[in-house]
Amino acid sequence: MTIREKILIGIAGVALLLSGACRRFPGEPEGSAEAPGEKSSVNFDQLYAQNCAGCHGANGQGGPALALANPIYLAVAPDASIRRTVAQGIRGTMMPAFATTFGGMLTDAQIDELVRGLKEKWSRPEAEAIAGAPPYSRDLTGDPSRGAVDFQVNCSQCHGHNGEGGPKAGDVVDDSFLALVSDQGLRTTILAGRPDLGHPDWRGDGSHQPLTDQELTDIVAWLGSKRVTAPGRPYPGPKEATN
Repeated sequence: MTIREKILIGIAGVALLLSGACRRFPGEPEGSAEAPGEKSSVNFDQLYAQNCAGCHGANGQGGPALALANPIYLAVAPDASIRRTVAQGIRGTMMPAFATTFGGMLTDAQIDELVRGLKEKWSRPEAEAIAGAPPYSRDLTGDPSRGAVDFQVNCSQCHGHNGEGGPKAGDVVDDSFLALVSDQGLRTTILAGRPDLGHPDWRGDGSHQPLTDQELTDIVAWLGSKRVTAPGRPYPGPKEATN
């Protein structure tokens, strides 16, 4: 075989590899994987216990993450939003993607069963009848300066004057906390509350008028403005170290 023939064969081999790579990148999920022990499971209790309870608590009662057995949350959150969150996760937060097409371990049927089970098991008709709740997702533009005022009026009695913790609730402007929660996550907590932690929903504790959509949006904007570039950094930056 001549040198020319060897070169032509090498080029053909590279072209073949590249043609395959164009269809799918190496390591890209194929959408066919299933979690061990879950290959055919479409049982809500099993799927929830194996995939959700570690963060959202046994029986949806809450843990490091939102209590999913919160009827207010299930009433205001659209099924499509819940499904998208389960399937795709939330980038930059603790919520991973569970769909096989996004690198997770659950099939579409299993994710559908989780969403169906959440609503069927923990929804309450009286919660769905609540009127006047702000929309689940933001429609308006938030103003941090207005949000600071709204926070003082509605939240400071528990979370402290500057949000750094008070007599009844913890620090909500901690940079590590804000780095692990999205704006939608903040909005969801304020809107639906966290019964497991004694956190009221958007209607508050009765000492103030319920939050409007604009007030809720402004508070989230103010909290979001407290995020920093390097959250949780325990050491000085280059400029600080030389001063």
